[in-house]
Amino acid sequence: MPLYHHLGNIPPKRHTIFKSPEGNFYYEQLFGTEGFHGFSSLLYHTHRPTQVKEIIKSYDVSPKVAIDKNIKALLLKGFEIKPADDFLESRKTVLFNSDCYIGLAAPKQSMTSYFYKNADCDEMLFIHKGKGTLRTLMGNIPFEYGDYLIIPRGIIYQMQFDTTDNRIFYVESPHPIYTPKRYKNQSGQHLEHSPFCERDFKLPSQLETYDEKGDFLIKVKKEGMMHEIVYASHPFDVVGWDGYNFPWAFSIHNFEPITGRIHQPPPVHQTFETDAFVVCSFCPRLYDYHPLSVPAPYNHSNIDSDEVLYYVDGDFMSRNNIEQGYITLHPKGIPHGPAPGAMERSIGKTVTEELAVMVDTFRPLKVTEDAMAIDDGKYYKSWLE
Repeated sequence: MPLYHHLGNIPPKRHTIFKSPEGNFYYEQLFGTEGFHGFSSLLYHTHRPTQVKEIIKSYDVSPKVAIDKNIKALLLKGFEIKPADDFLESRKTVLFNSDCYIGLAAPKQSMTSYFYKNADCDEMLFIHKGKGTLRTLMGNIPFEYGDYLIIPRGIIYQMQFDTTDNRIFYVESPHPIYTPKRYKNQSGQHLEHSPFCERDFKLPSQLETYDEKGDFLIKVKKEGMMHEIVYASHPFDVVGWDGYNFPWAFSIHNFEPITGRIHQPPPVHQTFETDAFVVCSFCPRLYDYHPLSVPAPYNHSNIDSDEVLYYVDGDFMSRNNIEQGYITLHPKGIPHGPAPGAMERSIGKTVTEELAVMVDTFRPLKVTEDAMAIDDGKYYKSWLE
């Protein structure tokens, strides 16, 4: 995100000597992306951030494929994913390809015994249920229902929950997650026609700095493996940082829908983009106001992408028998559209209260064993009259 931010204390000039009031050196760390070309920040640590004491164990956490090449539309009953105490153990990947991992999580407890780092992927955590604080080495971000948490790869963090009934829809991306280019000018500022702007972002605050040595467990995910590593100093020992690469949040409730006289295409709902998929937010909005408009989405072919819809709240006008937490997958190769009767029911309606998150991937998705465990088994026939 092309937005400068800083917290804590930093020296007046980068790559120069910086000492504590007691005369001890602080240790600079470049936290960057795409080599030295992408967004970056400079962090200043109380201790060297490189002190690995031990690698305890490594184990495979890659998803188990149930359907490799899928042509079947699926409906996954997301709330049937069973809650688990541990945040990482609760995460279940349901769909994936080489460009993203889409999953559900229902953690009951905060992360207290370890820290976590995804070394491969940016993470987008959508908070469907729950409340708490994303604690990171670059500062904290309070979160609540409807928040997207964007956590760049390499960020060390903990999830602190104030609730036990927590539901999260997530996407892991080896491609950086940005806001759409068409919303911004050449310098990166969001334009007037954008459905949101920088004022809507939740940035890190409340920088926690711990000057502690000991044994600190960090779980690092890399190439489908989880590595349990012991560091010699507390990972939250940053006294200050500045730059453009940091975790941030955005509430779906702050997305301002773009409407028109006739039905608008899905790109007007776009919220995030990568080189390999896009994320859209379907929010409460006025329907089309042409006197002959058909508010229901028109039938369309998935020629270039697999479409995933995560249903959050409200009335889902285009589908029948949809509940909170459901996921529908519409794979490329078969047209899809409103359920029988939905188009007719929509005519004359003036408003929708639907709330949903859509992920369109440019490569086909594989279906996991965890997904098939919550599949309704009959959704692909739901367009029959």
